[in-house]
Amino acid sequence: MKTSPQMGENPLTGPKKQLSVHPRTISVHYPAMSRLCQITGARARRGNRIHHSGLAKKQGGIGLNHVKKVGRTFSPNLRDKRIWVPELSRFVQVRLTARALKTISKNGAFNTLKEAGLL
Repeated sequence: MKTSPQMGENPLTGPKKQLSVHPRTISVHYPAMSRLCQITGARARRGNRIHHSGLAKKQGGIGLNHVKKVGRTFSPNLRDKRIWVPELSRFVQVRLTARALKTISKNGAFNTLKEAGLL
């Protein structure tokens, strides 16, 4: 005879497992996703590139024709940086875009990292 699952249990796999994470590793190490800015949340985006066919009119042809669109990715301008936070008297390692680096230099490391939820 089957019993009904308890609260917080998956009926197929059993009880949920808790992952133990050291609290200091959250702000120091990268998240699981790659190509993601920890400050602004900028990530790789999908877009299209247009394929052309034919010879340009300048070169004696009948002009370029748009044949099809081909997928491509637009990657963010990411950097891996160690940033000194004077309020904590330690370095914090983050992956951020060049735009986020300008934001840190303008608003200060502690305020920016705290707003982003990294401290």
